[in-house]
Amino acid sequence: MDADERRRRTEAVKELARRLGFCEVGVARAEPLEPEFSRYLAWLQQGYHATMAYMERDPERRADVRRLLPTARSVLVVAYNYYTPVQHTAFQHAPDRYGKLSRYAWGEDYHEVLRPKLQTLATEIAQLFPKAESRYYVDTGPVLEKAWAVRAGIGWQGKHSNIISRRYGSWLFLGVIITSAELEPDEPIRDYCGTCTACIQACPTGAIVQPYVVDARRCLSYWTIEAKPEIPIPDDVAERMEGWIFGCDICQEVCPWNRFQRPTDEPAFAPRFGETCLELEEVLMMSEEDFRQRFRKSPVKRPKRAGLQRNARAWKRVVSLSVESHADGTP
Repeated sequence: MDADERRRRTEAVKELARRLGFCEVGVARAEPLEPEFSRYLAWLQQGYHATMAYMERDPERRADVRRLLPTARSVLVVAYNYYTPVQHTAFQHAPDRYGKLSRYAWGEDYHEVLRPKLQTLATEIAQLFPKAESRYYVDTGPVLEKAWAVRAGIGWQGKHSNIISRRYGSWLFLGVIITSAELEPDEPIRDYCGTCTACIQACPTGAIVQPYVVDARRCLSYWTIEAKPEIPIPDDVAERMEGWIFGCDICQEVCPWNRFQRPTDEPAFAPRFGETCLELEEVLMMSEEDFRQRFRKSPVKRPKRAGLQRNARAWKRVVSLSVESHADGTP
């Protein structure tokens, strides 16, 4: 296949990706990830992954996608915009009664939305590049999606560690297709964070320990989503929850590049039941069956009922202590 035909077929794949709703699409060569993988190992060695032991598994496959697909020649990366222009209104009116949900969890589980779209893309690649083998991932396998997004020119990795697109900001879900098809690669774009440190300064727990490096042991998203339900949230973290009982969006909310955010066209990411917050007492009173029904196909099911209730209790306790301190005149 000559270069012109390869470019034509690559553009056909990209055009289908756009029709499927992906706002950004790019291609990188399937090569070893260096120096990105060395930085990842250094992050692990610092213990910044906390109790997320799965991040230590399969290091060789994270270093080189050809360990996942020996015939791999290209990595196709797509981004899906999930920004919905509504706010945590209930919390703003009654922070003592409600806890906030991270924006990405307002609607349907993004795995459920993106996976069939990636499958359709993989099928299209096989039709345009006969005998092509492909594997696709939505944040579920030993793939360093953010590193590949940078290589494919989707955006750059901001100081808060999220991928930032110049056209859409950082409210993005990523998907990756590793394929044996030889697609035309794109060029990475430069880092446009410059001297800005808004995300670092705004993080209430100091989890962004240096530009581009997040220590999960201090991160509200880790404590309210990934930490096992039986692990209590440390007092010094709970005191800085600022109402977040599932995830945290602060570092993205303050990012100047999110002035370019655009409302998503995906109805599945609109707030379920119109809710961006949860009532604390309702969470604490939920039965297991209530929890399963309420959060079926929702990201909020990830920490399980016990984890969500732990989060609600932690925030309720902070609010109660604040009320008590004001009642007795403590500043």
